[in-house]
Amino acid sequence: MAFSPLTTTSGCTSYCNVGLGWKSSSLFVQLGFLSNGSNGVSAKAAKLNASKVLRPCSTSSSSDPLLVKAARREKVSRPPAWMMRQAGRYMAVYKKLAEKHPSFRERSETTDLIVEISLQPWEAFHPDGVIIFSDILTPLPAFGVQFDIEDVRGPVIQSPIRSEEGLKSLHSLDLEKLQFVGDSLKILRKEVGEQAAVLGFVGAPWTIATYIVEGGTTRTYTTIKDMCHTAPHVLRALLSHLSKAIAEYIVYQVESGAHCIQIFDSWGGQLPPHMWDQWSKPYIDEIVSTIKRKCPRTPLVLYINGNGGLLERMKTTGVDVIGLDWTVDMADGRKRLGTDIGIQGNVDPATLFCPLPALTDEIKRVVKSAGTSGHILNLGHGVLVRTPEEAVTHFFDVAKSFNFDKVES
Repeated sequence: MAFSPLTTTSGCTSYCNVGLGWKSSSLFVQLGFLSNGSNGVSAKAAKLNASKVLRPCSTSSSSDPLLVKAARREKVSRPPAWMMRQAGRYMAVYKKLAEKHPSFRERSETTDLIVEISLQPWEAFHPDGVIIFSDILTPLPAFGVQFDIEDVRGPVIQSPIRSEEGLKSLHSLDLEKLQFVGDSLKILRKEVGEQAAVLGFVGAPWTIATYIVEGGTTRTYTTIKDMCHTAPHVLRALLSHLSKAIAEYIVYQVESGAHCIQIFDSWGGQLPPHMWDQWSKPYIDEIVSTIKRKCPRTPLVLYINGNGGLLERMKTTGVDVIGLDWTVDMADGRKRLGTDIGIQGNVDPATLFCPLPALTDEIKRVVKSAGTSGHILNLGHGVLVRTPEEAVTHFFDVAKSFNFDKVES
């Protein structure tokens, strides 16, 4: 369930040689990190001076990365490309690291491991977006919800919230508990520079609430859907709290260096459209409104798995880019959404197991259908386990071969 970054292989500059060199970079020293060997990275006891390390939310310039320009529907010479879950899972270098650090939470909550994993696809493929290696559940303990990740069951919420009594455990977001996220983004921004967009992400309130209410993953969503009718006041209070915490978390990621933020309403597609209007959309609207006020130049991408019946509704949230899953025809998606909004996707992840010429044809079809303005090339879902790395390399090579300034025959 972790979401992570991308990268491309050809045309690497000096950034392709970062390796573990970021550990001794000037920014690493400025931020006061010291490698302590077995435990990764420790921060100085003194708190960081936010005025020195946080970036203003609303800046933009002509040197903005290609992905940011595409998200704003500015003129680009080719489609920028990244992949959901591009770090981890399928990469041999990640699997070797995971053997040494078997705890997912250690890997996703330790600054030096986060940075190392996030940069693995950057070093291998050099994509146009480098997404922080993290998880949509990462901020939960920072506002009062404890969780574990078990090998078989996945995420487990120790105390599900299903009543007014359960709501009492919630508190405002404690950003000190998320310093490893901010520190990681600062280092990634320094290492990647403006050659690629540093991407942050969050889970949408409804999606996060499914874990908190159900107590973990579920295939049926029966408990939370029942609450929509039997305890709507409790669910609304939970969703409202989540929307405020998530908005604050986004601002923190942007101030720490994220160029762009993706909102994953992963399980929004489990709701009938009229229920999504009532139980998910208003809370996404609130988040978008807050970010547009505080960070008006930061592009927001909204992705829902199974979003074919929700595209027009998703557009009205005010986000800058809509991510399509692979079950939506790109041409139909562009027609339904229009050209006044960005679009992301949507190559079927399974196509990466096909012969490379077939993968090339599918990428070309998607890019042609999306048009030359406001398209970010991606998969329609995360990279699958056992995806051949050579196919990922090919994906990015093909993406970089486009030239919108030339008319293709």
